[in-house]
Amino acid sequence: MKAAVLFKTGELLTLVDNLVAPELISGQVKVDIIYTGLCHSQLMEVKGLRGEDKYLPHLLGHEAVAKVKEIGPQVTKVQVGDIVVLGWIKGEGLDAPGGIYSYQGTKINAGGVTTFSQESIVSENRVVKLPAGIPYKLAILLGCALPTGAGLVLNQLKPQHNAKIAVFGLGGIGLSALITARLFKPNMLIAVDIEPKKLELAGALGATHCINAQDENYLEQIVELTQGGCDYTIEAGGTCSSIEDAFTAVKEHGGQCIFASHPEEGATIQLEPHAFHRGKQIMGSWGGSSHPDTDIPKLVELYNEHKLPFEKLLSDSYSLDEINQALQDLDERKITRALIAVNPQLDPDNG
Repeated sequence: MKAAVLFKTGELLTLVDNLVAPELISGQVKVDIIYTGLCHSQLMEVKGLRGEDKYLPHLLGHEAVAKVKEIGPQVTKVQVGDIVVLGWIKGEGLDAPGGIYSYQGTKINAGGVTTFSQESIVSENRVVKLPAGIPYKLAILLGCALPTGAGLVLNQLKPQHNAKIAVFGLGGIGLSALITARLFKPNMLIAVDIEPKKLELAGALGATHCINAQDENYLEQIVELTQGGCDYTIEAGGTCSSIEDAFTAVKEHGGQCIFASHPEEGATIQLEPHAFHRGKQIMGSWGGSSHPDTDIPKLVELYNEHKLPFEKLLSDSYSLDEINQALQDLDERKITRALIAVNPQLDPDNG
């Protein structure tokens, strides 16, 4: 099968045409990848920003919609022919290792879920049956962007109505958080980014104010606009400075900052200690504290009720052969969430 393999960090992915998959073992599911998404996490892995990579060479990707092709021993969650969402957040089912593939005599590693290939062997606990009513192309967002971005609002922040909320970083996770925060009827919903096109999109999605983080004194603008700071800030910008800024922008005496970013290995954030005495709070988020088997159906239900317009989060489409171009466009902040068409002929709505 065709796959994109990371042989060395700091270099492009290598497209190979004859990757060989092993036989399934207990808890594994073999799928045909229909569409996959592209997350900033993969870009960091390719660039070597996650620290020493002990598993090279290996496959990448952690969000997709796929069709079950074969199930291994003891798998009961899905059957052959099911359309499923693949994601990195563990759910119900057996926790199996990823497949060990081979390419011209070289061992190619894979984790519990990988998606940059025509087929993939994944762990049973990384698959969820796709609920009815959502196009396959949009389903890739259910693997990472929505469970994380929407989850940190629904499962962790649970903001009060009429709150003042700011979202820092308008990628897939940030925009997912923004459209979900809108459900809580905030008094202000502030979008922060450095890309004018993303700010324009955020405005169309319900942001009441759009602020360019490259503007001088932009944090002072937010504090003045909110009359002392936000009730909640959501950080998805991917850098230490964006985490620090999001914390600065919350009000004293109860303001809450939550961050989903994972800056490069070894990076640290600097926060004013006395701000905690003044009542500011900060916490991280592991996948929005989502439970895929229960939260994915809820997100699809909100979509079907026209409450979460996440069809607007997808930007550009690429083929698997164009995966390196997609990574470059993501690195240059040209796209929000890429759609990689791997086996689009398996989508009944395609063409």
